[in-house]
Amino acid sequence: MKILSLHCDYIKFKPLKKAIKEPEELSDKQKGEIEVKDPLGIFVAVEKSDESNAEKASEELVKNIQDLMQKTGAKKVVLYPYAHLSSELSDPKTALFVLTETEVKLKKAKIEVQRAPFGYYKEFELKCKGHPLAELSRTISLDCKTQEKKTTIVVADEKYDPQQLLKQISRSKLDTSKLKENDHRIIGKNLDLFSFNEVAPGMVFWHNNGLIIYNQLAEFWRELHRNNGYQEVKTPQIMDSKLWKISGHWDKYKENNFTTQYEDRLLLVKPMSCPGGILIYKANPKSYKELPLRVAELGVVHRCELSGVLAGLFRVIQFTQDDAHIYCSEDQIENEISKLLELVDLIYKKFGFNYHIELSTRPEKRIGDEKLWDLAESTLKRVLEKRKVKFKLNEGDGAFYGPKIDFHLNDSLGRTWQCGTIQLDFSMPARFDLTYIGSDGQEHRPVMVHNAIYGSLERFTGILLEHTNGNLPTWLSPVQCRVISFTDRNQKAAEKVLAELKEAGIRADADFNSTTVGDKVRTAEMMKIPYLVTIGDKEEEKKTIALKKRGKDEKPKFGVKLADFIKDITEEIKERK
Repeated sequence: MKILSLHCDYIKFKPLKKAIKEPEELSDKQKGEIEVKDPLGIFVAVEKSDESNAEKASEELVKNIQDLMQKTGAKKVVLYPYAHLSSELSDPKTALFVLTETEVKLKKAKIEVQRAPFGYYKEFELKCKGHPLAELSRTISLDCKTQEKKTTIVVADEKYDPQQLLKQISRSKLDTSKLKENDHRIIGKNLDLFSFNEVAPGMVFWHNNGLIIYNQLAEFWRELHRNNGYQEVKTPQIMDSKLWKISGHWDKYKENNFTTQYEDRLLLVKPMSCPGGILIYKANPKSYKELPLRVAELGVVHRCELSGVLAGLFRVIQFTQDDAHIYCSEDQIENEISKLLELVDLIYKKFGFNYHIELSTRPEKRIGDEKLWDLAESTLKRVLEKRKVKFKLNEGDGAFYGPKIDFHLNDSLGRTWQCGTIQLDFSMPARFDLTYIGSDGQEHRPVMVHNAIYGSLERFTGILLEHTNGNLPTWLSPVQCRVISFTDRNQKAAEKVLAELKEAGIRADADFNSTTVGDKVRTAEMMKIPYLVTIGDKEEEKKTIALKKRGKDEKPKFGVKLADFIKDITEEIKERK
């Protein structure tokens, strides 16, 4: 059995039509739209392996749901049959039995539960919460344990057929039939930005064009953080499980961790960068004169997800998190958070995003002293109120180690995405015994302020591609300018223009194919290239260029001096307009 749990602000669903010959009968209430507020949504795919003991499968599902409810603090459950999680589905009778029995058992345990109808195509809408445990996936086996990942060793004398293996890893084609026209996966394919392959499920293969976007976003982030006094660090990908047990992440993410063995030691592929960064802090004694100490990492992290929930750049297994931490004294907290609010606002406005803010308070399952939670929550609230920032109170949705301010982006389609976060943490410094020497010569405990702005470079890139429909600003565009020749006889002059553009540091290419200018212009428009330079007989004679900006309504300008264009586009790129 495979499950996806989503802790949501709400879930709405409504049956539309039959998906199997004999779906369950619906009551009048079940035929209409049902909305459940603040539930833990349990999306379930019952599998063939569950058919041998459906009763036991139901029992194990109940145990896992209760465990997830305890970890997230959820009070309600929505049971939702979701066949997309598996390709090894059980027969419908077994699936329905497991779901109905699970519903009965949960109700006996005094848990409020709503089960979505079985055997129907349904429309559904939900808003997922932004905390780290809001989205989890699990595989449940009938040996009464949630399946653990194990390291498989390939022996030297294994026999295999390379040609057969090659067929198995051949790149699958993107099914665009159910995707919207501006879906980032379609844009990514059309612009040759990235691809996916089953040899690395949920991990992005960045092509040259896509890596340019990735690197430009990273460099923008680096520049802003350098200017704001951050040091950049890098921590290992694989670290001992002891580290994660100290931090508390081991228990919180156990089912979503990748583990491996080394000399009888259990190691973990890092799901986040915080604990590794803490070890850097502990490497040398710290003085109050060094605080606030601002440290940032573009950390590559891994979180195990079921293949059925992976969705392009939006939900992946491997992603880059712009994880930053501020170590400071208590009297420095407000000023540091205030600066962070300004930095987040600057970055989001640069990309044309509107956003709203939520203040998420202590969850039911948490670590740390209650008085420190009171202090942390009141501090975040006070900073927001002082800056006259509008915010929504999201009670019980904070991180297990501290309350947080979450930033929800609004994209061009009206969807919201939780990307940025600021988390105030008194607990981790205590668990790791972090100290600094104060002006009094005594040891004191620093406070940690966790923050991320992109959240995930992969998801942020996907949101940005859809928000702009691929029409990225010039500084982010893989190709910033294309040079075309009006006829073959103009090619040498066009090549000279291309060379000058490249020498000026502009990402330029050329189209010297023997086709019409109209065809070349249409191709450049399809590739979303910001500027198109044409060289014909008049341009060659007058040593000018014909210049056209991206967009069907943009008219070409003639008699433009190349030096003037280079000056203008260089300034546009420098200013990241």
